[in-house]
Amino acid sequence: MDFLNDTALAEFVDAMPLPAAVVGADERIAITNQAFDQIMGVGLAGRHYITALRQPALIDAIAQVMSNGGTAYATYLTRSNGGDASYDLHVGQAGRAALITLTDRTDAENAGRMRTDFIANVSHELRTPLTALMGFIETLRGAARNDPAARDRFLGTMEQEAGRMTRLVDELMTLSRLEENQRRRPTDRVDLGDVLRVVSQALMPIAQAADVDLTIDAPDLPVTVLGDAAQLQQVFTNLIENAIKYGAQGKKVVVTIAPHSLISRLRARGTTITVQDFGDGIAPHHIPRLTERFYRVDDHRSREVGGTGLGLAIVKHIVNRHRGRLAVTSELGQGTIVTVTLPKD
Repeated sequence: MDFLNDTALAEFVDAMPLPAAVVGADERIAITNQAFDQIMGVGLAGRHYITALRQPALIDAIAQVMSNGGTAYATYLTRSNGGDASYDLHVGQAGRAALITLTDRTDAENAGRMRTDFIANVSHELRTPLTALMGFIETLRGAARNDPAARDRFLGTMEQEAGRMTRLVDELMTLSRLEENQRRRPTDRVDLGDVLRVVSQALMPIAQAADVDLTIDAPDLPVTVLGDAAQLQQVFTNLIENAIKYGAQGKKVVVTIAPHSLISRLRARGTTITVQDFGDGIAPHHIPRLTERFYRVDDHRSREVGGTGLGLAIVKHIVNRHRGRLAVTSELGQGTIVTVTLPKD
């Protein structure tokens, strides 16, 4: 089939937005475009499709079309950028040749898995307090009906569990709103010193109850950024409260605001805010996953202190909306430092 060597056809295949290749009547790969080469590897032209492509599902689809005509479909699995990648494969008859095209399904499948995991996590988080509430209600209707002490104790626990569910729903709604506004950068000028003073005053009773000395180290001059004051208060409330609750044995939490300077990570002038505790620290394998929804380093301890597993996910979204960076460093037995870097403009 001489047309397979036609320069115009080769240019046409190369211009296709999808990864594409043509298998000639001699069952050898005649043409591939650059996108196809990036997935399958270079140097396939001229090789028999069975030895070049190897995956049985892909080979069977091509063989079906080469023998019977029509179209065939398959799924092509590979590795890309350190992760699994999935493609929908379409093989169609083109005269005595076969045209192969690939459609990337990786993002769609990842999104589907994320939705499934999210629903499973929410269901799990709600099931625990709901099960507790149902058990307490049954007990109050039966054995504890006439026991005032037990009734008061159970009602107190029921209030805590209902509060957990309320916080969970509130934080899920917060995440939803943040995702909607992710691309809308805040435009108000906010003094970070004012933000942290408000946060420290609100958290001082918690710090005192935990016997933790909370210190705010800020420059004398205002350190302003373009931001949303309420959201930034939420960021530092979460980070400082975590430092107090999980690093309390260190008896000290230090929050530092650096003056404006040129920050290479941002390629702009900005400021760095660090929240440091001196507690047990976090094992290295946990750190990359800290901002995942519902991820907890210590699940039992987190539930005891009322954590929902969504706090750092919310922090990450807010920092991203402010075009900033979030970093966590920790050493077991020495404590944890959470760094928020925000651009000035």
